Formats: sequence, structure tokens, C-alpha cells
Amino acid sequence: QVQLVESGGGLVQAGGSLRVSCAASGRTFSYYKMGWFRQAPGKEREFVAAISGSGGTTKYVDSVKGRFTISRDNAKNTVYLQMNNLKPDDTAVYYCAAGLGTVAATTERPYDYWGQGTQVTVSS
Repeated sequence: QVQLVESGGGLVQAGGSLRVSCAASGRTFSYYKMGWFRQAPGKEREFVAAISGSGGTTKYVDSVKGRFTISRDNAKNTVYLQMNNLKPDDTAVYYCAAGLGTVAATTERPYDYWGQGTQVTVSS
């Protein structure tokens, strides 16, 4: 069982930066790939980024490539999403998730554990 708690969301102006974090419980954190998803009002939840258990492999949705960076610290059981050059379209609730398998999959199905989400709002 893995419990995930996100933090670090908030309000930022367009062009600004924000880092969201996700703290995980349990001693097997490094076994899991970690993903970030987001859900904007009136839209379905979508994949944003994922990172392998070792941190050596990452994957991003095209719309955030070059602006967002996913990283993890296995010693701290924490995964991060650094978001730069934020745009109003990035406004959403951001969720972290843990699952097994490769980071190639961008759907929700491989992820077994989810956090409660943290709100990120980007003003224009």
C-alpha cells in the first residue's frame, strides 16, 4: 500500500514557475514509477509526465516538453514536478500517481495509487 500526498500548488502569473511535490509512504517507493496527471475544469484527467523507479527514464506530454521537469528523490520518498514558463492552459488540479511497469504508458490504468491533488492556477 502506498499513500501519496501532494503539496506546493498555488496561484502564479503566466510565465512564472512553481514546483509541486508528492510525498509517498512506504519502504518500496523506488519500485514504483511515478506519474503526474492533471485535470482542468470540464476536462478529463490527462497525463503530464512520468519517471521510472530509478529516475533514469522520463516521459512528458508534448505540451509541457521543455517547460516541465519531473524528478524524484528516493531517499526522501518524494517526486517533484518543476513547472516553468507556466501558461493559463496549465491551470488544473495536479495529481501524482504510483504504479508498476514502464513509463511508456500514458494512461491512468497502470497507476494503482493516487494522491488527492493540488490546485495550480495560472493567471494571464
